[in-house]
Amino acid sequence: MKYLLDTSICLYIMQRRPPVVAARFGTLNRGDVGMSIITYAELRVGIEKRPESRKHNEAILELFARRVPYLPFDEAAAKAYGVLCAAVPDRQRNAMDRLIAAHARSLGAILVTNNADDFKVYPGLTVENWTLDP
Repeated sequence: MKYLLDTSICLYIMQRRPPVVAARFGTLNRGDVGMSIITYAELRVGIEKRPESRKHNEAILELFARRVPYLPFDEAAAKAYGVLCAAVPDRQRNAMDRLIAAHARSLGAILVTNNADDFKVYPGLTVENWTLDP
């Protein structure tokens, strides 16, 4: 796994299908990109909050997850989470972001996000925003 996508970039891709991100995917092999099960859980929350469009949104997420599979949060990710909490103890704003950052760090993956500022405080984490021109 080379890249782990966070929730903001997954939403952006599914809603807007930006050409710059599609081009990036075109340069990658299957298995190079995944999402954390934490991201998948956050995406499921969004589906549940909009019952009127549930079927449509579930279909989109299912198609997306075929290309970007979700990965389990395992013991290595839990250990990385402990390290990040100790390293940045005052970062209480978004616990889900910290879990996703820990998951990426445990995989040695680059975290792809549309909100790089939310992740720049975490040591040992490489972050990219694919919505910006290279």
